[in-house]
Amino acid sequence: MINQLIKITKKRLFMPLLCLLFVLIINVIKTPNFFEITLREGVLYGYIIDVINRASELVILAVGMTLCISSSAGTDISVGAIMAVSAAVCCSILAGGQVSVTQYQNPYIIAVIFSLLIGLLCGAFNGFLVAKLKIQPMVATLILFTAGRGIAQLITNGQITYVRVESYKLLGSHIPNIPLPTSIFIAVIVVLLAQIILKKTSLGLYIETVGINKTAARLVGLRSTTIIFATYVICGLCASIAGLIMSSRIYSADANNIGLLMELDAILAVALGGNSLAGGKFSLLGSVIGAYTIQALTTTLYAMGVSADQIPVYKAIVVVIIVSSQSEIVKLWFKNFVNTHKKINKRLNEVCA
Repeated sequence: MINQLIKITKKRLFMPLLCLLFVLIINVIKTPNFFEITLREGVLYGYIIDVINRASELVILAVGMTLCISSSAGTDISVGAIMAVSAAVCCSILAGGQVSVTQYQNPYIIAVIFSLLIGLLCGAFNGFLVAKLKIQPMVATLILFTAGRGIAQLITNGQITYVRVESYKLLGSHIPNIPLPTSIFIAVIVVLLAQIILKKTSLGLYIETVGINKTAARLVGLRSTTIIFATYVICGLCASIAGLIMSSRIYSADANNIGLLMELDAILAVALGGNSLAGGKFSLLGSVIGAYTIQALTTTLYAMGVSADQIPVYKAIVVVIIVSSQSEIVKLWFKNFVNTHKKINKRLNEVCA
């Protein structure tokens, strides 16, 4: 029994899943009907649906952040600003320069394409600074972190641009006759595509190899510069997709609030997923679990009546506990405890015999 427990605890996703389970149990204790799901007007409602729905943007960001951290041992702190820029581009094209519109001034598909291209361009800018110019990732991405929202303000002329068109709201709400929020499907598609690409091609192995040892990767023929550059481009694309979803939720481009502090939650999601911020091996599913853990924790705090201003304090305390429980020191303590327990049992069996 103990040997089986040890094997289970050694699984990569054990601690992330345990942390998520812990948060969900707290939710159930506080809100007995937490897992209750109802169907109203063809749409599913409930706390758990809300958690999965609201975590969609964070899940998408966590995918890109995981790859950046794994390849470069650095974080992209500009993803929140990229979300704001992408939303500003999309809404500005659809509004045709107006503050508020009730019908598209330009084709929706054109606005989405340009928005995604802006995300790719921002990611390429970060990737060039990190991969080619060898600037420390946090310093390199600090440029867009600082200037990104200003760029979004310039695009929208310093105003919130509203797109009051029902079809624009579909990405952040529900498609008719589909009971689940659209954002959930978008997040699932992004995760599945990333997982398939990483597992069915050599990209995942290349990213881990570069993250573990860039010099060794170069000696075996890998272009570490290209691989790191690619991860930042992917991260920029993920941020752009998340920005479109968040913009759709509020049917506008609010440069000051879209994606605000989302980069911190994305980094936390990667850490809670059991991934090392020093780069190297990674678990994409672990980061996804970490994202849902953070959103479930936020929902728990709101259910407990904690105000929005106080939530970061309580969240920080819980995150410290969760991250500490996944540290190598704590794992070593647990291993020593189990070994000691085994020795005691063995000794007792010998005495009884």
